Amino acid sequence: MSPAERRAGGPSRARTAAVVTAVTLAGATGAGLLSAGLGSTSASPPQPGASAAPATERPGSAGPALPRAAPLRVVIPRIGVDAEIVAVATDDDGALEVPPLEHPEVAGWYRPGPAPGQAGNAVLVGHVDSTRGPAVFFDLGRLRPGDTVRVVRADGRTAAFTVDGVGAYPKARFPTERVYGGGAAARLRLITCGGRFDPRTGSYPDNIVVFATAAG
Repeated sequence: MSPAERRAGGPSRARTAAVVTAVTLAGATGAGLLSAGLGSTSASPPQPGASAAPATERPGSAGPALPRAAPLRVVIPRIGVDAEIVAVATDDDGALEVPPLEHPEVAGWYRPGPAPGQAGNAVLVGHVDSTRGPAVFFDLGRLRPGDTVRVVRADGRTAAFTVDGVGAYPKARFPTERVYGGGAAARLRLITCGGRFDPRTGSYPDNIVVFATAAG
């Protein structure tokens, strides 16, 4: 990610942005995500199919939300993900502190927001590919409503979520409020890049966002 790209976003919720691309995990702020990448793989990441981002989401678990605890691993059986999670925040320039670039198999939790299982929208971001090939969230677009996402937490609990829908968005129209907005229900957003890599710009044109709600 170039210095210019890292400065492109800030913490304001009014600013939209995009997400993770090839070798670098894009910057997430309170507003959204930035993008950068090298696009090293020949295949494009899978795009959402017939399913789409839900117009409305389920009301959430009937039980109380969990207390705050750091997430340790994310498990997504449908696409074979079982990945370590590291905490990320923003640096002095307002760009996201990324997981280690040499470990594209690791997902990042946006630490200033809710933890998975807490009330509100917890956000996990991940690389789509790397110089070695597909990365942790390469197959995110294959998820469908009803699929399960589990997050293992530091308190020994596992927060389980049911996918409500999957959307693909041009980066200029990133759904900031739907990703970062709060509420009483515990929800999860998984984000990566989508579309066909553009070697001229060094990035992907879209974001893939998975919307999920805590299971009962």
